[in-house]
Amino acid sequence: MPNIRKKLSHLYSRAGFGISLEMLKQKSAIPLSITIDRLLEDAKNREVLDIRLPIFMQASKKGNTKMERKMLSKKLQQENKKVNSAWVEKMASSQNPLLERMTLFWHGHFALISRNNSFVSKSYINTLRTHALGNFGDLVLAIAHDPGMIQFLNNQQNKKGSPNENFARELLELFTIGIGHYREEDVKEAARAFTGWRAKNGVFEFSKKRHDFGNKTFLGQTGNFNGEDIIRIILEKKQTAVFIATKVYKYFVNEKIDKMQVQELADVFYASNYSIEKLMRTIFESEWFYAKKNIGTKIKSPIDLMVGMMKTLQLKMDDQKSLLFIQKMLGQVLLNPPNVAGWSGGKNWIDNATLLFRLNFAGVIFQTTKLNLSAKPELEDKAVRKLRKKISGTMNLSPIMKQLKNMEEVAIYSTLKDWLIPTKLEIEKAEMDLFTKHDTKENYVKTVILRLMSLPEYQMC
Repeated sequence: MPNIRKKLSHLYSRAGFGISLEMLKQKSAIPLSITIDRLLEDAKNREVLDIRLPIFMQASKKGNTKMERKMLSKKLQQENKKVNSAWVEKMASSQNPLLERMTLFWHGHFALISRNNSFVSKSYINTLRTHALGNFGDLVLAIAHDPGMIQFLNNQQNKKGSPNENFARELLELFTIGIGHYREEDVKEAARAFTGWRAKNGVFEFSKKRHDFGNKTFLGQTGNFNGEDIIRIILEKKQTAVFIATKVYKYFVNEKIDKMQVQELADVFYASNYSIEKLMRTIFESEWFYAKKNIGTKIKSPIDLMVGMMKTLQLKMDDQKSLLFIQKMLGQVLLNPPNVAGWSGGKNWIDNATLLFRLNFAGVIFQTTKLNLSAKPELEDKAVRKLRKKISGTMNLSPIMKQLKNMEEVAIYSTLKDWLIPTKLEIEKAEMDLFTKHDTKENYVKTVILRLMSLPEYQMC
């Protein structure tokens, strides 16, 4: 079983985006159970993403000309980039890591393409943040009310006599109970129950005129059901708890499922009336979560990689273009998943187009911050030069230097290696010394961090 420092590093890599050397030292002196309690307690402070956006809602008013609507739409697209970068920066700087991690997880689960509408994006993100560790049933209902999801899955067009099945289908297939546990007729009946659920001027609205008040038969029950009833009936099925517990397990624990452990989680989730906090506590308090087979086995998503480096290096990008460019190059742009199923994750994060950028991302970051660290000649290809030109930022390594103040090189290398690499690294200091600078302590630390972050092992968490 890993020691307390390895457990903490693992916990914070999965429940957040990494842990600082200073916090690692502090948390190592207290019981792990207290750290877990504080993580969960802090996450109850469900602070919303607070970003001021100009009021462009008049874009939906009939009085606007075509040219006015086009200009307003362009402004909304520009503001949407601000929402994206504000969210990334929040993840990197927040003292509430579990809330940030859970919000990102639910974004992948209740995947939404915002179509460059900043109001939709902000509302949707804050819906996720508000319910990220609350009750799953409340979260599902909030998503069903969310204006962005209503538009994305065409429930705006869902009306009596002409039901649109898109939202109802994804609710069953992707959001709750999973394929194989409902019939096609259930999709049709659920769609009828959600008729009249629409958005107007960025706010949920129920239209009695568009709603089908007739009886529906859904998952074996018959009645004059509305959307709330459909969600209630879905949650009554224990398979829903199994489906969500499986997805949570694959994301937070291991992509290789342990059926007994998943069943344990599903039992807890169902018995707690779908308490997300209780589900996550059970994971973090379980000994099997810290088993060797679960550490360093997940490929970091592009957001994990980027935000983790931003936290570690206290890296601040000079503008939102850098943040968006990195997301595009690494293959994961927030608020723009490939489809309603979200990102596949796992080995799908790595391909020929993204691998080069992943392995050279740290080198580019160090270069653009004018630290005069020479890159290897083989890294100087066209793509990397392009990346360097489009990224600019500043980093602050003084907190790391402070923690290493009284250490010699051997201890520094050992400390940094154990901190940044989740698994045992076979590269000895003598071998690493061939690629690091030794003229000053600061340059040694910088080059060790750079080389460690450029290793394939750093891609794992």
